[in-house]
Amino acid sequence: MYQNLIFDWSGTLVDDMGPTLEATNAVFAIHGRSPLDRDEFRRLFRLPYSEFYEEHLPGIRLEDLEHHFRRAFAESQVPVTVLPHAREKLDWCRDNGIRCFVLTSMDRGTFELQLDELGMRHYFEATYSGVLDKREVIGGILAQHQLALHQTAYLGDMIHDVVTAKHGGVSSVALLTGYTHREVLEACEPDWLMNDLLEFRTLMEQRTSSIS
Repeated sequence: MYQNLIFDWSGTLVDDMGPTLEATNAVFAIHGRSPLDRDEFRRLFRLPYSEFYEEHLPGIRLEDLEHHFRRAFAESQVPVTVLPHAREKLDWCRDNGIRCFVLTSMDRGTFELQLDELGMRHYFEATYSGVLDKREVIGGILAQHQLALHQTAYLGDMIHDVVTAKHGGVSSVALLTGYTHREVLEACEPDWLMNDLLEFRTLMEQRTSSIS
């Protein structure tokens, strides 16, 4: 089926909703905005996150917002955990020769720390973090690693991930494990809409078996 998988990170492989929501509300509080609850955050937050902040905190320098966000995120006591079925999916990819990559908007320092603390680095051929607009780099990733478009999928949990996949000419796999509600993801018409990575692994196993 697919020989190459590019993964988003937050909401796709790891659950960092708790500290992300805390950090966002900390930034809002600094600028006199009311906090968001979890459901409001899922409905309002979007990537590129610069657009989200410009809508809700217009005119404030992104560098200042990022500084306060990263500090609050680092101080959060809510743990970041590997999502159910994520490690098993990556094990399956390794065992079946599927090339794996990460493309994430998370700032590089935080991402690299999580990658090592969660013991995930060995799964990926290459990782790309701190990418504000993923559409601007996916083409370069595909070219650099010589990834055939019809053999490649990008997996993520947000509209921007689906749009990025389509922009790069690869299959889009939208997952319901993260930041976006089902009806929102359905509206952007991904190639696949999956409850979790177990469902996607099962699909790949079935398609692989039918070919062999």
